Amino acid sequence: MKLEQIYTGCLAQGAYYIMSEGEVAIIDPLREVDPYIQKAALDHAQIKYVFETHFHADFVSGHIDLAKKTGAKIVYGPNAAPAFDFYAAKDGEVLTLGKVKIKVIHTPGHTMESTCYLLMNEEGKELALFSGDTLFIGDVGRPDLAQKIKSDLTQEILAGYLYDSLRLKIMTLSDDIIIYPAHGAGSACGKKMSKETQDTLGNQKQTNYALAPDMTKEEFVAAVLDGLVAPPGYFPLNVMMNIQGYDSIDQVLERGKHALSVEAFETAANETGALILDTRDPQIFAKGFIPNSINIGIDGSFAPWVGAMIPDIKQEILLVAEEGRETEIITRLARVGYDFTIGYINGGFSAWQQAGKEVDTITSISADELVALHQKDKSVHILDVRKASEYNSEHIKGAQNAPLDFINQSMASIDKNQTYYVHCAGGYRSMIFASILKARGFDHLIDIKGGFKDIKDTKHFSLSDFKIPTSLLL
Repeated sequence: MKLEQIYTGCLAQGAYYIMSEGEVAIIDPLREVDPYIQKAALDHAQIKYVFETHFHADFVSGHIDLAKKTGAKIVYGPNAAPAFDFYAAKDGEVLTLGKVKIKVIHTPGHTMESTCYLLMNEEGKELALFSGDTLFIGDVGRPDLAQKIKSDLTQEILAGYLYDSLRLKIMTLSDDIIIYPAHGAGSACGKKMSKETQDTLGNQKQTNYALAPDMTKEEFVAAVLDGLVAPPGYFPLNVMMNIQGYDSIDQVLERGKHALSVEAFETAANETGALILDTRDPQIFAKGFIPNSINIGIDGSFAPWVGAMIPDIKQEILLVAEEGRETEIITRLARVGYDFTIGYINGGFSAWQQAGKEVDTITSISADELVALHQKDKSVHILDVRKASEYNSEHIKGAQNAPLDFINQSMASIDKNQTYYVHCAGGYRSMIFASILKARGFDHLIDIKGGFKDIKDTKHFSLSDFKIPTSLLL
């Protein structure tokens, strides 16, 4: 038997490849499916099953394309009713893959169709649980997403189902089985996930707050709902794509891989209403960019921030990218349902510049320069665009919290005519924030390179310049 976790860092997502005696099962595949097909070919194996743990909200699964290209059977647990051919597995049903067996364990709570898959060897020994979004390492799936699809499911009802699923279905399994979740730290599908991407069930029983043996259902519901912030707006849209179907990834790539001349790019931008998305490094972007373009760097948490910042997944997109990375970017957009890239500028930003077209910039200064300004005038306006939880942990005294996550509300709280110095944790999010507001007429935002990390490392700020919770000072 061969078992491989295929982890994608920018989505904090784990897909799984299981092979036994020439038969393969893929669990929760990403949108681009050729790597799974190629892996099976190298193993001289046939993909037999595509197991889906639930209708995903944070990415578009590759289940439909994978089934069409390989003839594999798409498997969901109870309560699933997608608009395509699939196998409706029953709770407790055992499916055979070569010499191993996979048991279906229905675990409603994160969603009503949420299902875990228990891997057993040919002797029937339980080896691993593919827990989807039911159980993470250090956390459990948030129970407030399915209510966006079905209004009579409240988050309290779902949390109650999740409590029962964990106590009656998961915690009764052997302590030595390995838990393989669908996500790790950085995913918006939970709030306290570990950076580890696997663990034993026994260790999770000792360390995961949600598996505390003496926790009542009421305490569990309160704990899992505490501190939840609104999910990204694209989540319900991805769920519907996973339920109803979508264009093949091949069609999406064909549509997006149009190399446009500078003139054609400019015409498309003016005539289609397409959004210009510049995926270069934030500091390179700051030195020169096409007016009204926004920056979301490809070398960061690209797909989740695209989903959070661009509300319409059918928005047409024109790309400005480093040469040679266009296909990668179109693919990563498609992972979260943004299928309507209509082309990219041939030759990148340099071609635009060389054609003598108008160029815009964003001023970006170092943390040392901010310190010097702050020491001269404590009233300089500093915008901290980190999450509220990061801001509450520690921030510069007097800084205003304007979280990127809620950019429309944040934008409403600032004065278009006032100069602001904008920082995040490391410089990635602050450039997203500054570029979006620049496109909306905010011309007095100055970015801080390196963000809060560099600000603290300057050594010129004293402890008295920061607001830190009293508990951290004890």
